[in-house]
Amino acid sequence: MTTPSERAARGKAARKRVSRSSHGRWIPSSQRPDPVDVLERQAVDRLPDLVPLRYGRMAVSPFAFLRGAAAVMAADLAAQRHTGLTVQLCGDAHLLNFGVYASPERALLFDVNDFDETHPGPFEWDVKRLAASVAVAALQNGSTKAKAHRAALVAVESYRSTVRRLAGLGELAVWYERISADDLIALVHRDDRARLLNRLSRARRRTSLQALGKLTETDASGARHIVDDPPLLERTTDLDRVTFGKIFSDYRSSLAEERRVLLDRYRYLDAARKVVGVGSVGTRCFVLLLEGRDDGDPLILQIKEAGPSVLEPYLAPSAYSHQGRRVVCGQRLTQAASDIFLGWMTGPEQRHFYWRQLRDMKGSAEVETMTPTLLRDYARLCGRALARAHARSGDRIAIAGYLGGSDVFDRAVADFALAYARQNADDYAALGAAIAAGTVAAAPGA
Repeated sequence: MTTPSERAARGKAARKRVSRSSHGRWIPSSQRPDPVDVLERQAVDRLPDLVPLRYGRMAVSPFAFLRGAAAVMAADLAAQRHTGLTVQLCGDAHLLNFGVYASPERALLFDVNDFDETHPGPFEWDVKRLAASVAVAALQNGSTKAKAHRAALVAVESYRSTVRRLAGLGELAVWYERISADDLIALVHRDDRARLLNRLSRARRRTSLQALGKLTETDASGARHIVDDPPLLERTTDLDRVTFGKIFSDYRSSLAEERRVLLDRYRYLDAARKVVGVGSVGTRCFVLLLEGRDDGDPLILQIKEAGPSVLEPYLAPSAYSHQGRRVVCGQRLTQAASDIFLGWMTGPEQRHFYWRQLRDMKGSAEVETMTPTLLRDYARLCGRALARAHARSGDRIAIAGYLGGSDVFDRAVADFALAYARQNADDYAALGAAIAAGTVAAAPGA
């Protein structure tokens, strides 16, 4: 077993492969793939009727485009040299893939909350995607380039300082590290605290019981079912009783025994196909309505298709042959606490899925309306959460050794973020041109 000093030395040695200042460069390769072509290749295995909706949502703004273009940025990051300091990457660490949710103990936590693209890889890929998303959001909100650079710098500073702090703690202390909702209040400027408290209050009300009133209705016989709202929410006949029984049994077996007991206390009522997110639009996603003790005791689960991570073509193959299990295990490894109903199964056509609660006090920020001060505070918080996630899954001491006590890495990644924001703007314009030319079809971004 290596000592802490040996681990720190390993991190410092990585500077010889990739200097910290080199992270500031972004020069697209002459072989860089066309961003629309990358998106079109992703669309091949998606539901054809929903792909125009995906493009419509991505065409709303540069930040919306960035959200849907994880595969584009993955190829760009892979074209650069990396440190070789491996963590369990989120794989899509933009600002809106952080948020609050309920722990199994019903505490409200802030953490990374999207793992569709999770995969082991170099820590800086997540940091660069986070910083780029901060710069894109700041510019979109009307900030100057200098202020956008400063906001990205704050996120990276927070990441580095948190990794260095965690590098000095013991293994259990790092494992138990978490960011609670109460911690958030002190982390934002006092002028923004009322807005934050309102967001946290709304998140606490986002439960299956609240969703019951929004997504369902009762018919003349008193039976409850999901309301049709095509194309965003459509009741499905794909899950007949026999198919449902098979996939439910498969999913159930992925849970811990005590959670199987809890799940068995619910009965199936209805299912529907649901459109979610931006980058995920077109993948197969369903919601399942279950009932417990009575009509006032609902459980709404989301069943989401899991394909290979957009990072996998550029890194070692996943240790998991089942993509749903890849997502679940990545989430359990990096989150401070995870949904008790998180599990996986194989569905029709041998497609892979993972399950989770649709709403469990989940809440995300409204990045598009943030003031520069609030965006910086939020960026700082996301940097801290990302560092905590990486510290659980990777060698935090080696990463801290690489980052060091100066701001060289911070400034370099902030420079990259601003340069990549310009690249993202060009890619966003390319999508708009493809839509205008009729090369791709886009539906209104509902």
